[in-house]
Amino acid sequence: MSNKLIEQNAFVLHARPFQENQQLVELLTEYDGKVSALVYVGQSKRSIKKGLLQPFLPIKLIFKRQDAHLKRITNIEASAKSYALSKNSLYSAFYINELLVRLLNDDIMCESLFTHYQTTLSLLSQNLPIAPQLRRFELALLDELGLSFDFSPVFDENSDSIAGFYYLAEQGFMPAYKYAVNHITTPYFNTEHLQAIAEHVYYEKQQLNAEAEQTFKLLMRDVINHLLDGKPLHSRKLFTKNKK
Repeated sequence: MSNKLIEQNAFVLHARPFQENQQLVELLTEYDGKVSALVYVGQSKRSIKKGLLQPFLPIKLIFKRQDAHLKRITNIEASAKSYALSKNSLYSAFYINELLVRLLNDDIMCESLFTHYQTTLSLLSQNLPIAPQLRRFELALLDELGLSFDFSPVFDENSDSIAGFYYLAEQGFMPAYKYAVNHITTPYFNTEHLQAIAEHVYYEKQQLNAEAEQTFKLLMRDVINHLLDGKPLHSRKLFTKNKK
């Protein structure tokens, strides 16, 4: 078992109390990806370490490997100010945190995704339109998971006999033929919307209109729900409560 000390930048994704005045923290780190670590925070409610274990605060930490899966944080400090997030921007940030906790495997290097995460928090804090930021991050996460969309069928197989396309995780985009749509239980998407999404994503074409943006949202939701085995995301409830 190695006790090598490792220093790197990180963000707290989730933290919960553990035994003997410790917290078990799930982190997104710059070099090791998602890791789980223990940190002693002491008994005081005003513990400095406890105050640093907050989401969306850039931190620098030193930890040592305790075993194959768990590390122990020996030092932690803030490296910048916390991102100023509120309302839907805050809920969106909790959403991407939950995606990382639920979908990303531990101890796999993902420097590009770490950069995407920082960029997304920064853009969310600037009160820019939220949907484009979430779609970009979702695509970056899918890419990290080894998944990517092949939009070629929505261009190559388009004809008057096709009502749209549905997406199957194992097969990609499949045509929904007009004569069979009454028997297709999987939701299918507008062909022109999918073409616009492909050009927007891969060729940086113009911004999506409201209808195509909604299609993009539903497509990503279908794919993510499949990865989650249909289990709900708790962070989505925040958006619902905010609408009431």
